[in-house]
Amino acid sequence: MLASAGPAGAEPKAAREAFVTNQTGDSLSIVDLAAGKAAAEIAIGGKPAGVAMAPDGRFAYLTSPDSKELVVVDAAKRTIASRFKVGEGPLGVAAHPASGVVYVADWYEHRLFAVDPAAGKVTGSVEVGRSPSGVAVTADGARILTADRDSNEVSLIDAVTLTRTAAVTVGERPFGVTVDAESRRAYTANVGSDDVSVIDLAAGKVVGTVKVGRRPYAVALAGGRGFVSDQYAATVTVFDLETLAVVKTIGVGEYPEGIEADPSGSAVYVACWEANTLERIDTATLEVTARIPVGDGPRAFGLFLRTSE
Repeated sequence: MLASAGPAGAEPKAAREAFVTNQTGDSLSIVDLAAGKAAAEIAIGGKPAGVAMAPDGRFAYLTSPDSKELVVVDAAKRTIASRFKVGEGPLGVAAHPASGVVYVADWYEHRLFAVDPAAGKVTGSVEVGRSPSGVAVTADGARILTADRDSNEVSLIDAVTLTRTAAVTVGERPFGVTVDAESRRAYTANVGSDDVSVIDLAAGKVVGTVKVGRRPYAVALAGGRGFVSDQYAATVTVFDLETLAVVKTIGVGEYPEGIEADPSGSAVYVACWEANTLERIDTATLEVTARIPVGDGPRAFGLFLRTSE
C-alpha cells in the first residue's frame, strides 16, 4: 500500500467511495462515504480479498484466491469488466501509479506477477520470499515491495527490470506493507511479533520497531501518524511517525483488517471482519465517527478508496 498524495501544491481530494472486498460473502461492497452507507453490492466469487484502484479511478482490481483470479471491476458502471487466472494463490495487489501495470503477490508460488489488466494477461514475474502477502509501489514508481510472510522479509523489486534487488529482514510474519508518499520509508505489520517494522528504503534496513496490538494486519499513514489494524485486539494502534511512540489505542469493531487513510488526511477507514463494518476514524480527534454496514467478512486488503474517475 502507498500513502496517498496529490500533485505538488494541490489540495488532496477526499475519497468518494470505498471498494470493500467481502471474503466470506463472496462480494464487493461499494460504499458512498459522504452518505455513510453501502450503495451497491456486487457478487464476485472466489473469496475476494485483495483490492487496488487504477490510477485514474476507473477500475478496481480484486484478487480472488479460491478461484485463482484477478477480477476487474468497472468502478462507474459497478459491473465486472473481466476476470482471468493469475497464479495459484493471488492475494496482495497494487497498481503502478503511472503505467497502470497491476502487481499480484502469489501466496503459493512465492512470486510477484506483473499483469496487463486491459489485455487480461500476465506479462512477467519475479521470485520473491515465501508466501508474499501485501504489495506496495513507491510513489515515484521505481520500486515494488512485497511482504513475504513466511520468510520474515520484505522484497525490494526494480519496477523497470522486474528483478529482486534486495531483501530486508523484518519482524515475524509480515503481512501488510505500506510506503510513505515520499518513497522514503516503508512499514510492515508483523502478525507474528505484534509489531511494526520501519524500513529506511534508501539504506535498505529496518530503523525502528513499534509494539502494537495483537496480530497487526496493515498500516495506514495520515497526519504524521501511523494507524495499525490489530486483528485480535479489536483496536487500531496510533503511533507518531517521527518518535515511533504510541499515541493512542482506539477500539473498533471485531477483527479489523484492511485500513487506508483518506487522501485529504481527515479520516482513516478500517474494515472489520467479524463486525461486518467499514469504520471511519477522525484523524483530528482519534475517535470512531461512523460505522457503516458492509457485506460478510470484509477484508479490503490493499488500497480501496476511490477519489475520481
